[in-house]
Amino acid sequence: MPLNTLAFALQYPALSQIAACGAKRRAGALDALTLQQRKYIRTTRPQRVRSKHLLEDGMNAQAIQAKSESWNVRVIGHHDLNGHGDGMQLLKNGRYVYVAHLGTSPMALTIVDVADPSDPRVVKQIPHAPNTHAHKVQIAGDVLIQNQERPYFDKSVPASVPNEAGIRVYSIANPTEPREIGYLRMQGKGVHRMWFTDGKYAHVGAMVPGIRERAYMIADLSDPSNPKQAGIWWIPGTKEGEETPPEWTPFPGEHFHVHGAIPHGDRSYVALVDAGMAIVDISDIAKPRTISRIDWSPPFGGYAHTTLPLPDRKLVVAVDESVKYDCQEGEKRVWLIDVREERNPVIISTCPVPEGDFCKRGLRFGPHNVHENRPGSFQSEKMIFVTYYNAGLRVFDIRNQYRPEEVGYFIPPPPDGQKAPMFNDLYVDTDGLIYVSDRIKGGLYILEYTGPKFH
Repeated sequence: MPLNTLAFALQYPALSQIAACGAKRRAGALDALTLQQRKYIRTTRPQRVRSKHLLEDGMNAQAIQAKSESWNVRVIGHHDLNGHGDGMQLLKNGRYVYVAHLGTSPMALTIVDVADPSDPRVVKQIPHAPNTHAHKVQIAGDVLIQNQERPYFDKSVPASVPNEAGIRVYSIANPTEPREIGYLRMQGKGVHRMWFTDGKYAHVGAMVPGIRERAYMIADLSDPSNPKQAGIWWIPGTKEGEETPPEWTPFPGEHFHVHGAIPHGDRSYVALVDAGMAIVDISDIAKPRTISRIDWSPPFGGYAHTTLPLPDRKLVVAVDESVKYDCQEGEKRVWLIDVREERNPVIISTCPVPEGDFCKRGLRFGPHNVHENRPGSFQSEKMIFVTYYNAGLRVFDIRNQYRPEEVGYFIPPPPDGQKAPMFNDLYVDTDGLIYVSDRIKGGLYILEYTGPKFH
């Protein structure tokens, strides 16, 4: 069942006490914790000196490293994506990295040759359609898909101005010349986050006719020239004509909708923004069925962005997204959830919150994305890599699931004209190189973890 504030306090007394002192933020609240509470949250405190330098055009990796804050992570290469530095989701396929753009620049996709990671080179850029962004990219074999969605960040465009909505399908048989071969056209605002790895089904958050909020749609791409809807799951009460069950009723100011889903076998782990996480049975693709839900907002800030299953350990890593500037929101966390009993998932710990004056540095402070252990990428159930907006990249050791520890970080200097870095999304390759996008102007960073290897 969902956790309301009282239930949360009864089930997780240590975590609820952390929540009670959350307004103190960071070190002050953490110093007050008891030893019992520290088993749930622990921080490491390596020495750091904050850089006040800007990331200047043409700055090489050595110069970036000299002006960065880092521990056990170094920079290998960087590219500003030809001045279109609004990077979002990115994937590596062969010698190329495919970077989707947030959409504040004219671009939808940039293809970067990283055969020499110290000298990345842009080989192709594709613009987005008017009043549309394509900030997600997925690849399975030689098929690439991008979402089409009305930009949520531009409120100046009247609702009457049309936008593209759906999933565009491309062949990348020639990896530097994507060729459109199919289009799943949808209505409304369009498609958000996606998961597509098996060449058959895409698992996406999408606006669907008859459902008021974003739903979980499974699209059949087995024939990429003719993609079609295969199944829909929605939050109870969001379908037209349905009554909202009490346990699915949001508190004032909360938003209940599907952000994205990551499947494993016949289960899918669905991030529901302020409604937490649902475990969904997808053994019948046409009729997904709810198994359970866990919700930690309130007392915490919510906005569940990604729910990554670690199947061998029966754990889920749940990442809340920071969505407001200067910490003007409830605290966002990276959670570890025990799903051994899938009908009763239980929060067991949270990753350390980075210490420092991040609330004063500008822009967003908090988690956003976690490396998703995609097929063909670096895969580990013992260490996780998380983008943390102005706190850069964070690396966590989760071998002890009850006491995760930070083992590395990297914070670059702010890009020129930007208050702070905004590390947005990431991909870790099998060779250990970490590809990270900046949300606003910073473009693509290529990093390497140099700390203890235990995966």
